Amino acid sequence: MSIATPQQTAAVDEAITSRRSIRAFLPTPVPRADIQALLAVASRAPSGTNIQPWKVTVLTGEPLATLSRKILAAHDDPDSQSLHTEEYPYYPNQWASPYVERRRKVGWDLYGLLGLKRDDKAGMHAQHGRNYAFFDAPVGLMFTIDRVLELGSWLDYGMFLEAVMVAARGRGLDTCPQAAFNRFHALIGEHIGMPATERFVCGMSLGYADPARIENSLVTEREPVDRFVRFLD
Repeated sequence: MSIATPQQTAAVDEAITSRRSIRAFLPTPVPRADIQALLAVASRAPSGTNIQPWKVTVLTGEPLATLSRKILAAHDDPDSQSLHTEEYPYYPNQWASPYVERRRKVGWDLYGLLGLKRDDKAGMHAQHGRNYAFFDAPVGLMFTIDRVLELGSWLDYGMFLEAVMVAARGRGLDTCPQAAFNRFHALIGEHIGMPATERFVCGMSLGYADPARIENSLVTEREPVDRFVRFLD
């Protein structure tokens, strides 16, 4: 049995607890070797019968910039809501407590930092559009999955995504996982050459956080353990 040292425990805990959704990145390039290394580490995530359902497309440079322009144009199109819809529901159709309160709080906390008022629809639209500029990150990750796979593989995929983000933190990198891309799955699929046998899961921005940007000071709250855990002794 391997026993972790206090230093090892602290390093793992720091990689997990320092992970945040970064919404402003520096233009500093990320070496391909670092991207490949963190994805190799993340591939050790567990999956039922080791089927490893994840597929990743990495975009940098002009392919990333071109996709960003395409999605931003669609985002700004008045008919976008009807032309681009999610293929699967990420959020519930009917919100209930305590989830709706948590969602509202993080939204208004972010808008508050940015000085956006509740009636500033144009400002909110522009801030949402920052998703599609990958928050200026130099790397965009597009995640897809084979359509033949079922819910269990999506659960496995979540563990892989978490592993990607933690492995990034272990290298001093930051991420923002983004379901905001899901509405534009058809546009993204065409751009990255996604076959019809695959389904778009989500996108993710990857790079180095810009410490000067106010939005990166947001630290979301978490419930204490005794609020979501029961011990039966």
